[in-house]
Amino acid sequence: MGLIQVYMRPEQIVAAGDIFNRLTCPIVFDHVGALSPIGTEHPAFDVLRRLIEKGQTWVKLSGAYLDPKAGPDGAVVMGHTTDYSKAGVVAKAFLKLAPERMVWGSDWPHPTLAATEKANDATLFDLLLDWAPDERLRHRILVENPETLYGFSTA
Repeated sequence: MGLIQVYMRPEQIVAAGDIFNRLTCPIVFDHVGALSPIGTEHPAFDVLRRLIEKGQTWVKLSGAYLDPKAGPDGAVVMGHTTDYSKAGVVAKAFLKLAPERMVWGSDWPHPTLAATEKANDATLFDLLLDWAPDERLRHRILVENPETLYGFSTA
């Protein structure tokens, strides 16, 4: 079984919402749907919510350090931040919505960042303690959900 992993800007997710809705394979939206800098009020959150409620869409809790900004020519320039609070708001909203559809990811080796700007992976992993304070929920995110999504064997 194949799946699609998506990393798009929120406005692109909205524009492609009908296409995503017609897909019959699992879809994984990376980096909390690229919503961490702008929050859950963006229409893309509603698109993702509806897709998740259909039962085949997943969100990867990753990329809390990503902070896209408009460049001088209007193109998106990928920046970074060490303020992970906005990513936490989005991650917690998705976890409240459907904890059974969340997986964690490190985004290592952080390909969009220069070597001098690399995020601390231990710090990023520790964010999960805040986002999912319950040990059982963390086990679900780190073990059970990936087993289900990727078809990992538990043997």
